[in-house]
Amino acid sequence: MGKSRLEAFSDGVIAIIITIMVLELKVPHGESIDVLAPLIPVFLSYVLSFVYLGIYWNNHHHMLHACQKVTGPMLWANLHLLFWLSLVPFATGWMGENHFGPVPSAVYGTVLLMAAIAYWILQQLIIASQGPNSLLKKAVGGDWKGKASPVVYAVAILLAFWSQWISLGLYVLVALVWLVPDRRIEHVLAGKEG
Repeated sequence: MGKSRLEAFSDGVIAIIITIMVLELKVPHGESIDVLAPLIPVFLSYVLSFVYLGIYWNNHHHMLHACQKVTGPMLWANLHLLFWLSLVPFATGWMGENHFGPVPSAVYGTVLLMAAIAYWILQQLIIASQGPNSLLKKAVGGDWKGKASPVVYAVAILLAFWSQWISLGLYVLVALVWLVPDRRIEHVLAGKEG
């Protein structure tokens, strides 16, 4: 099977997830600047989740670009990833509405952790399908970001019950690490085409 259908489906699902998130931002009643203050946590959680979904969309696109064919297990692994990403609007809304409370912050981290694990599973299936000369394997190398992120999420989940601000800071830190453009796949593909 070609990868174009998988890419199109995934792009559509992620676009819908972002749309659901923005629809959860409620318009305040009133015209003074004061009515915006209660919405600050909701807006900040939205921004963080939007960045995360953008990171997943971007990296998913690059990962599939390095993939030559799609197998049945890869389809299921992709659905597994999309399942966890589809829970981002719920976790985002709950965390924002409850001003980054401990349990909602821990649930948010759990969704991020499970999405990271699902992404890793999909990545490993793509690498396995490509054989010993996998372009994706060459591109990700040791993948320190992919290995460190779940560990940081797990620590942040536990810290949410002690200090949700440190927990939130760790979620932001991981997003910032991934926000830095990662050109590994582009370089490997350019070398192959060159």
